[in-house]
Amino acid sequence: MAQKPLLPDGPGPNVPVLSVSEIAGAIKRAIEQGFGRVRVRGEISGLRKPGSGHIYMDLKDTDAVIAAVCWRGQAGRLTSRPEDGMEVIVTGRVTTYGPQSRYQIIIEDIELAGEGALLKLIEERKKKLAAEGLFDDDRKQELPFLPDVIGVVTSPTGAVIRDILHRLADRFPRHVVIWPALVQGKGAAEQVAAGIRGFNAAVPGGPVPRPDLIIVARGGGSLEDLMAFNEEDVVRAAAESEIPLISAVGHETDVTLIDFAADVRAPTPTAAAEMAVPVRAELLARVRENGARVTAILTRRVADHGERLAALWRVVGNPRRLVEEAMQRLDDRGERLAQAMRGLVDARRGEFAGAAAGLRPRALQLTIEHGRARVTDAARGLAREGARTVAEPERRLVQLGQLLASYSYENVLARGFAVVRDEAGKPVMAAAGAAPGMGLGIEFHDGTVAARVEGAAGAAAKAPARKRPRSKPATRGSDDGGSPQGSLL
Repeated sequence: MAQKPLLPDGPGPNVPVLSVSEIAGAIKRAIEQGFGRVRVRGEISGLRKPGSGHIYMDLKDTDAVIAAVCWRGQAGRLTSRPEDGMEVIVTGRVTTYGPQSRYQIIIEDIELAGEGALLKLIEERKKKLAAEGLFDDDRKQELPFLPDVIGVVTSPTGAVIRDILHRLADRFPRHVVIWPALVQGKGAAEQVAAGIRGFNAAVPGGPVPRPDLIIVARGGGSLEDLMAFNEEDVVRAAAESEIPLISAVGHETDVTLIDFAADVRAPTPTAAAEMAVPVRAELLARVRENGARVTAILTRRVADHGERLAALWRVVGNPRRLVEEAMQRLDDRGERLAQAMRGLVDARRGEFAGAAAGLRPRALQLTIEHGRARVTDAARGLAREGARTVAEPERRLVQLGQLLASYSYENVLARGFAVVRDEAGKPVMAAAGAAPGMGLGIEFHDGTVAARVEGAAGAAAKAPARKRPRSKPATRGSDDGGSPQGSLL
């Protein structure tokens, strides 16, 4: 239905006068009614992401430019993250922005346009993730030989899961846990990453068994269909997985970024199942073959030892006969030894009797007296040595006692000196240490006298010291008790 024109054709005095807001609103309504929903292809230019969370950009081609905006709530749900220079197809609606007199597109979704743009984006993302070390070989883990539980992240309704289950049942049946996830389109990357992280978060014995091996699988498709497995979140989840992971996305010629982060890449989902488990029949055959080899080796070794034993039997003879001969020789040696012992005793008894008969009483008495004299001499010598041994330490002990007595302060007290002690029994060495009213004990050689200090402390210290007449040093042998120490006076 054609819109009624706002102004009549041709000039005239009846043409209404409109305000700027009115004409801007009319244009806005006209454009929004004429372009309710559009898909526009162009190259992103002038991308801006202010703090508000909205995204502003321009879409251009060789002849024109149109402004575009994506509100914050929709920006988080975009299937592709916009970047400058990307060729994209945006879906949205056309409207106007009156304050700047321009028209623009309100973006609802963004898709990469053309395989070249996708490949460029994948290559740039690959370089970035490789620089972070997510594809390094030292991060790769070995696959378990025979996992008890296998976790599969894939669509539960596709042919992929049926192929995997069928192949596992043919080779070696295992317990399989499926984490359902979209494998293409909006939300696929988030669900695949959540499946990988969910399996890693499972604990043994929990409601969801913790797998020993994870398979991320999807069938073939176009580059756009496989883009979920090129997303950073999926690649990072695969690289962070503590459980060994097999990537089985697409056909043999399809390569996605998750293939580089996975521990092993399988060309197809069926090949992933073959890598996950060995063939049970082949494994049993190998076990039987190894068992037969072990049995053959043991049989041959037993036979070899039997032949060696038979050869020894021929050379040495019957072992029982050897033992019997040894027993007979032992008995013979025992009897001969007993006879020799009796003969030796009889011979020694005869020698003793002859020696006893040859002894005379006088000779025996002389021998006894001679022995007694030797014993007496030895006792006297022992007594002399004992007395000498005891006398020397006794003399040294007396000397040390005299020396110790000469060092004792009691000898000094005996010569007229005294020791002054405080109430605690500690010696008072100077007048400054005596305070008025302090109780003292004065120790003489024959007892202790109690005293109390009168007058100012230290007074005695301030009095001039009276000169004493110099005394001559004492000589040895004086009245000091014969001590080698000189007199203190």
